[in-house]
Amino acid sequence: MESAPKGVTLGSMTERSSSKQGPVVANPAVANPVVADTVAASPAASEVAAVVDRARAAARAIESYTQEQVDELVTAVAWAVVRKDHAEALARLAVDEGGFGNYADKVAKISKRVTGVLADMTGLRTVGVVEELPAAGLVKIAKPVGVVAALIPTTGPDATPPVKALFALKGRNAIICAPHPRTTGATEAVVGFMRAACEQVGAPADLVQSLPAPSLPKTQELMRQADLIVATGGAGMVRAAYSSGTPAYGVGVGNAVHVVDETADLADAASAILTAKTFDNATSCLADNALVVHADVYDELLWRLTEAGTHQCDPQQKEALRQVMWPDGGPVPTVAVVAKSAAHIAGLAGFEVDSACPMLLVEETGTGPDHPFSGEKLSVVLALYRYEGDISAAAELVNAITAYQGLGHTCGIHTSSDANVERLALTTRTARVLVNQNLNEGAGSPRNGLPFTLSLSCGTWGGNITTENVNARHFVNLTWVSRPIEPRTISEEALFGAHWHAYGR
Repeated sequence: MESAPKGVTLGSMTERSSSKQGPVVANPAVANPVVADTVAASPAASEVAAVVDRARAAARAIESYTQEQVDELVTAVAWAVVRKDHAEALARLAVDEGGFGNYADKVAKISKRVTGVLADMTGLRTVGVVEELPAAGLVKIAKPVGVVAALIPTTGPDATPPVKALFALKGRNAIICAPHPRTTGATEAVVGFMRAACEQVGAPADLVQSLPAPSLPKTQELMRQADLIVATGGAGMVRAAYSSGTPAYGVGVGNAVHVVDETADLADAASAILTAKTFDNATSCLADNALVVHADVYDELLWRLTEAGTHQCDPQQKEALRQVMWPDGGPVPTVAVVAKSAAHIAGLAGFEVDSACPMLLVEETGTGPDHPFSGEKLSVVLALYRYEGDISAAAELVNAITAYQGLGHTCGIHTSSDANVERLALTTRTARVLVNQNLNEGAGSPRNGLPFTLSLSCGTWGGNITTENVNARHFVNLTWVSRPIEPRTISEEALFGAHWHAYGR
């Protein structure tokens, strides 16, 4: 879910291929000649192989666990993270190391995401027979995927590891977290809490590990040797995961767009926008990056936002912001503004706002590289667009904005019109359309049925294999048992009759 700012990603990793041959065994060097050659030649590969070996041994130790034992394990791990003293310590480490967001919101994020994931998994079967379809003669049996490599972004070193670990453990897998070097301490701390929880219920601590002394070569090698990768972070990280030769779930670039139509409850809309955009200083890829507002309600919504303390930038301030946020003209904002307060960002741009100002508003008309405010800003800076006419005009703007950055991710709409919701959903290239909610609820909420997650996939639009919120169901392999059923009658007349009638045989 989190995006990575310029200068703090794992970088543009070299594409490497890997041949996954034969069954999963304790030593990947034995099963995979490509890995064996690398292990012999590379100290990084040898170090990673030792970590992977321990993970495989731990996974074998729980492969015969019952569903009840698995559920006891994930409950223990979740509690070890969300208990008040641990969550507060993790939040402080994340802010102190990374410099992004704020303590109170990070505590809330840890608690809400982890407990939400655990609630989603309650009653979910991931051991043995998980589904039976007698009429089709089918039985589905869940089995582990193996060792999961979890790439951790610097903006989420505290909450991302436990969310991914819960998904992995629910499927009886082991997981190895690859921390961002900038925030290694926070990731190692949360992994330590989870390891202790594993031991508390009699499971091996090595079910959850953190890659020691993380580096780019080690992370590349971990991706090669693991059985599944879950990549959350910058585009370079996700591309590297896909090019590793290992199956991977990735996420797309953020840049969520929020439509406010002429029928919206503007008080509710303004509240939702402020809530999502300012939470943890906009570290989330779901935080509103652009508002697309109908001309009839534009001025009133803007008034409501400024009445709440936000600052509307004049043209000179907008230009000063642009120069500070994108000093080299690139598409990604500088780390100096990422997840910082509005007052801090304004100060960098040479103007002052009240210290309590929640966010900065910038009016915009264009999209694309020549209009950087149309992209993901990773900060409490929000672009405002005005549209006229029907919802089709808003949908066109959403598609133009996300075509620059954020294709396939998320949009939202505040409206009283079901027809407008349907039209927006049918015509935008987004995986999620949030209706009358704050956009952070796209990662799961008590108010909707979306799975809780911190990995939001964007389909082929965003270079991903799925449009789903990655969840525990993605961390098991399914064996389909098929039994014979009463043969179905397949009638050519029923299938082709209409075609024959129109065009002849």
